[in-house]
Amino acid sequence: MDTMEVNKAVAAVLVAGIAFFITGTIGMSLVHQYVPEKTAIKIEGVAAAPAAGAAKPEPLPPIAPFLASANEAAGEAFAKKVCAACHTFNQGGKPGVGPNLYGVLGGPHAHEQGFNYSEALKSKKGPWTYDELNEWLHKPSSYAPGTRMAFAGIPSEKERANVILFIRSLSPNPEPLPPVEPAAATTAPTPAAAAPAGAKPTGSSEGTQPSATSNPPAEGSPTANRAQETKPAPNLGAGGAGTPAPAAKSP
Repeated sequence: MDTMEVNKAVAAVLVAGIAFFITGTIGMSLVHQYVPEKTAIKIEGVAAAPAAGAAKPEPLPPIAPFLASANEAAGEAFAKKVCAACHTFNQGGKPGVGPNLYGVLGGPHAHEQGFNYSEALKSKKGPWTYDELNEWLHKPSSYAPGTRMAFAGIPSEKERANVILFIRSLSPNPEPLPPVEPAAATTAPTPAAAAPAGAKPTGSSEGTQPSATSNPPAEGSPTANRAQETKPAPNLGAGGAGTPAPAAKSP
């Protein structure tokens, strides 16, 4: 095959690719995709779908139990592998893309003098605590929305605890470790003791017998009629009503 034909084919492919790229770029700059706030066609009797809001992030578990079993050497190895591209760790070290991290724990959020912090971090008040450093390392963009730090975060609690323990060591007077709060004891309800064999069931009150002053049967009821039938009639003799007659003498 002639080399001229090959050059023509390659040139055609390149021209088509360039034309496709330029056309796509122009189209994206002219046409902007957006989601309308209201539906174009209003249908009576159908409620509008609620706007999908951002899900509220779940709170992180306390970092204190993980710090109690953390490995400082593992945290140092992780920091020098992942964080050393932007940060320095030695005392008096020059900042890079990010600030020097010596003495960051317990210090203010904008602890590095002269470093151009983002407004997201400048607005944070108070010192870097263990809990705040835990949230920051978990997801910087969630802890300080608008931060310029492009690091995605450390999802593992164990690895975060290792890194935090290493950062704690970057100080002449390391901050004391947070106390580990004991877990709340959960006691199961004690089941009622089984009644001994042969025990008689009790009444509604504890061990009480039915009261002798219970209501008498109503007049006219079958129980009252049976009671009247079995009641012996008084022997009315000469002694008057209710007085038994004297027994007759035998001859």
